[in-house]
Amino acid sequence: MRWELPILALRSTVIMPGTTVNVNVGRAKSRKAVEEAQAGDRRMLLLTQHDPKDEDPGKGELFEVGTLAVIKQVVRSADQTLEVLVESIERARAGDYLTLPYLRAEAETLENDATGDPQVMKVMVEECRGAFDRYVVQNKTLRLDNFHIENLRATTDPSALADQITHFATWEVPDKQSVLETLNVRARLEKVLAFLNRDLERFELDKQIAARVKEQMDQNQREYYLREQMKAIGKELGGGEDGPAEVEDLREKIEAAGMTTAVKHKALKELARLERTPGGSPEGTVIRNYLDWLLDVPWSKRSEELLDIKRTREVLDEDHYGLEEVKERILEFLAVRQLTQVMRDEAEAREEADRKAREANPADAPTAKDRPDDGELRAPILCLVGPPGVGKTSLGKSVARSLNREFVRMSLGGVRDEAEIRGHRRTYIGSMPGRIIQAMKTAGVVNPIILMDEIDKLASDWRGDPSSALLEVLDPEQNHTFQDHYLEVPYNLSRVMFITTANTLQTIPVALRDRMEVIQIPGYTLPEKLAIGREFRLKRQLRAHGLQGRLSVTNAALTRIIEEYTEEAGVRNLDRQISKMCRKAARELLEEPWDGVRNVDANDVPHYLGVPLYRPERMEKEPQIGVAQGLAWTPVGGTMLIVESLAVPGTGKVSLTGQLGDVMKESCQAAIAYLRAHAAEYGADPDFHKNLDLHVHFPDGATPKDGPSAGITIATSVISAITHRPVRMDVAMTGEITLRGRVLPIGGLKEKLLAAYQGGIRNVIIPQENEPNLQDVAEAIKSQMEIRPVATVGEVLNFVLLPATVTPPPAQPERTQTQPGA
Repeated sequence: MRWELPILALRSTVIMPGTTVNVNVGRAKSRKAVEEAQAGDRRMLLLTQHDPKDEDPGKGELFEVGTLAVIKQVVRSADQTLEVLVESIERARAGDYLTLPYLRAEAETLENDATGDPQVMKVMVEECRGAFDRYVVQNKTLRLDNFHIENLRATTDPSALADQITHFATWEVPDKQSVLETLNVRARLEKVLAFLNRDLERFELDKQIAARVKEQMDQNQREYYLREQMKAIGKELGGGEDGPAEVEDLREKIEAAGMTTAVKHKALKELARLERTPGGSPEGTVIRNYLDWLLDVPWSKRSEELLDIKRTREVLDEDHYGLEEVKERILEFLAVRQLTQVMRDEAEAREEADRKAREANPADAPTAKDRPDDGELRAPILCLVGPPGVGKTSLGKSVARSLNREFVRMSLGGVRDEAEIRGHRRTYIGSMPGRIIQAMKTAGVVNPIILMDEIDKLASDWRGDPSSALLEVLDPEQNHTFQDHYLEVPYNLSRVMFITTANTLQTIPVALRDRMEVIQIPGYTLPEKLAIGREFRLKRQLRAHGLQGRLSVTNAALTRIIEEYTEEAGVRNLDRQISKMCRKAARELLEEPWDGVRNVDANDVPHYLGVPLYRPERMEKEPQIGVAQGLAWTPVGGTMLIVESLAVPGTGKVSLTGQLGDVMKESCQAAIAYLRAHAAEYGADPDFHKNLDLHVHFPDGATPKDGPSAGITIATSVISAITHRPVRMDVAMTGEITLRGRVLPIGGLKEKLLAAYQGGIRNVIIPQENEPNLQDVAEAIKSQMEIRPVATVGEVLNFVLLPATVTPPPAQPERTQTQPGA
């Protein structure tokens, strides 16, 4: 049957045949369609629109198949909205639309196709009815009263049953529209049954998920209940009031600390132990301290490093005068770091990706051998070696400032317990981490600069060898998994830049020294000390004592302070003496104020600093018999070494004085043995070892002396005493002697030449094999000195021994008769 009917467009709903529903009508076109239907036979076509947001749907925006309905009642609200009660009768398809102010079209009713086996249809009806009963029970959003349920169960018509189930089911519009458009009853029942079974499976899955969630919630509630019980028990036993809150706070801090997976697991395990520990228990205090240390140590926080060689050069020049070679070595290391920064970032990104891969799937995660070799990307371990006061520690501070990295200084002088480095195990009362972990806590970042001061002063006893513990710390291949006995978890030190300082390499174990890049820092020359004192130390002390613009110190005064009141390779004592002078000047200014600026000249220095403490080492003006000038190395720099020999009639006895070590005594014996074998070559009595007693003396007897480098100096002094040939006093020498007369190389050449230069010596004899070491000596020193390399003792003696002179015996004083009362 065909009709020409008004169309009511529906949003998000499909009205099935045989149902009575209320429809709210608010759009103008829809209200007009309802009014036209009321004016006629009250029939209209109900069609669902494809897009519920479309405010003005037309022919293409509506489904073709809908239902033919009769308006039963219309109620108009105050806002002009119509509440329309409609009864749907049968399926209908819209045909041609008419052009009107509202939707209207020709409609054709559709007949059901009831073909099919009645027995099969009956079975499908029962299946649909049973499935819908289960659907009603399991669907928590479906609310049906008993009246509707009973009516549905009493329905025997297969077509009506399918339509009723579709009407009540909470399906989406496409599903309901699909059922509406299916005219074959059997096919319609199959669709309804498929949709019901689909939802039943989903309900079962939701039920399983809900059960698991409930089980987890029950477990959490159980744990919460137990924690509350423990809190109550802890309060009864005298525990703190904020214990659980404190535990939760620790848990949040652990989650936010950026720990590795293994460390985080360890921390949470210890936190669980803390929760189970009764309040006031000593074990709880131990666990809490351990967790505090784990949280205080940085795990991921880092400083933004500024790798700018120009900036570093400016900072080093601003803080330190001279030391050009040392600055160049430091800049070389930092230049490599700047060029390899991209490689380091890529390597860290790969390591992070590998870590996540291992956590996700340990079996397929790449291993270390699978990763490409990144080369040496670890921070170098610098060892600054030099005398006290030359600026080793301040160099470390300047490097840290130029790189914008945190700086921590750690003194190792006198450390003799291995636990000082690795920490104590938690089994001991009062145990705590070692100095390395404490330094990381102080720094607060994973990439600080840690200065290990006085590494050559480490000691060892029955408690262990701390230098052995430092082998792991200072090895770039091992320190990324450093183990502290207290923390008991691996800690990554590979991002730390370690700088060590020492006065000498002799006392550093070979294995430890091998892990460090050694940078030798020489002592300062007199002009350098004068410049440092003038530009740095004096200005700072004048500001510190309030004398800026009130006190002036001349260069002559500074030179006298350096020569007569300090004896050092550095400038620490110079700073101390300047400070002493400023203190006395400040007191005089307050006691007797002066006008203008007071000038301090060289003659005024004793007034402020007292009697000179040292006599400047200067060469003798005239050649001397039995006296030779040598050069020696000390931990505080080079120094002049005078050797005096005296030959007197006797029986061949040899005396050695001056607090000599075994090596230096052996050098004396080797020198005398060589001279006995070659006495005739130098005009000496071949039997001098029988007829003369020799006394070899090293002045400054309170200072211990040792080492082989005084061999040629001893030989020169002894042969001069035996032959009465004077020795040139404008020459200093250093070199080890052998029984064959060869001159062997020595150490500390740079420091020894500096000592000769400061002592006014401009001619120096060195072993020929030490000639390559001259490249380490400042050009300003070499250009003003005549350095003579020698290979044999003969070359030395031929250069420094002058022809023999006859020296008259000393005059005897005349005896006079003293008159009484004179």
